[in-house]
Amino acid sequence: MTDTTTTSSTEPQPEFPPDNDGNKVGWVIGIIAMILAVTVVIIVSDAIRNWFVLHTGILNGGPDPYYNFWSGFGSDLGEATLISAVGIGVYTGVRKANCHTKGCWRIGHHSLEGTPYILCQHHHPGVPNRGATHEHILNEHHKHMLAKAAEQRGTHGDHSRSGDDHRAGSSHTGLVR
Repeated sequence: MTDTTTTSSTEPQPEFPPDNDGNKVGWVIGIIAMILAVTVVIIVSDAIRNWFVLHTGILNGGPDPYYNFWSGFGSDLGEATLISAVGIGVYTGVRKANCHTKGCWRIGHHSLEGTPYILCQHHHPGVPNRGATHEHILNEHHKHMLAKAAEQRGTHGDHSRSGDDHRAGSSHTGLVR
């Protein structure tokens, strides 16, 4: 017997499934190879090594060999750390505020009911993509007002059947005033 099951999905499958680390391994190996190549060039080449030592301030030291480094080039390491920390903080803040759709950098303003997700105008199913016309906004407001009125009639009708005497706008909490 042959298998005659067909897939209902017409979308092409990705070359690397999301749970496969094939791309990550390639990047890591490439970065390590580049670091090793730069290290070999620095060790082998006297001219490059001399340039590096001179410009980082290690060559002509003061009281100790690394005085110029920490007074010049090395003192910028703290600033680089601060700039990196601020950059990571901004990235984290943006990631919290933008659309939860993977790969979307738009700011998410619209929560998707029933889920914890916040989506942008482009990805939310209930927001028109081309912008809402005044007529569309009025229609949505009218639908909301009708639903609210129906809800109030339903809750008011339940209270009137139970024999409770309620005035409009008051709520019954069960507490004695």
